[in-house]
Amino acid sequence: MSSEGDGPRAVLFACAMNAVRSPMAAAILKHLVGERIHVASAGVRAGITDPYAVAVMDEIGIDISDHEPARLKDVETEGFDLIITLSPEAHHHGVELTRVMPADIEYWPTPDATAVIESGGREEVMAAYRDVRDSLFRRIKQRFLPSGGAPTV
Repeated sequence: MSSEGDGPRAVLFACAMNAVRSPMAAAILKHLVGERIHVASAGVRAGITDPYAVAVMDEIGIDISDHEPARLKDVETEGFDLIITLSPEAHHHGVELTRVMPADIEYWPTPDATAVIESGGREEVMAAYRDVRDSLFRRIKQRFLPSGGAPTV
């Protein structure tokens, strides 16, 4: 694990399906810090690449179209010193992981934008995905760039 002053060296974002929240978060952090921090994402289950997530990330100039959803159990987790969970299910699995590996864990409850797909039109769905993206962007910027010297959404 890293000391308080220098921040984490490797961050794993985790959510339920690794299709929306965690790939968005990982791509945003990579965008903000480049190669300074190793960043990955995974889900409790592997979903499929989400076209709405790709579209809203493209709006801010971040391409996640080549993201391939991965499962936590298939990711080599030992090298991560921080796991950020974005859903209750992922947090439960993250806590289990930290019992056997020296990593810090943070839970950032993040809404599931896919819940709007069944009931909303395209603009309502896009708005829900944008809200998730923008919320993650702000939270990541605050957590990893406290001086605020980075791009904004």
